[in-house]
Amino acid sequence: MELADKAVGFLLSYISLSIFTYYTFWVIILPFVNNDHFIHRYFLPQEYAVLIPVFAGMVLLCFLCIFIGYVMLKSKKKKA
Repeated sequence: MELADKAVGFLLSYISLSIFTYYTFWVIILPFVNNDHFIHRYFLPQEYAVLIPVFAGMVLLCFLCIFIGYVMLKSKKKKA
């Protein structure tokens, strides 16, 4: 089981590093590249660089609130 845990941890680290590198390149470096350069085909428009993280943060916040509410209701039922 230990080897599987290490493999999953490595995979998650690799995915996180890839997303961070892609996003950093998209937000910081791409605005300084000419608009007719071929690299722009691999990235979404610049507006999405703000909209995607805001949407993901709101979804995460909603799920967190739902989870906390569920735990609070469940703990209240155990006391009664």
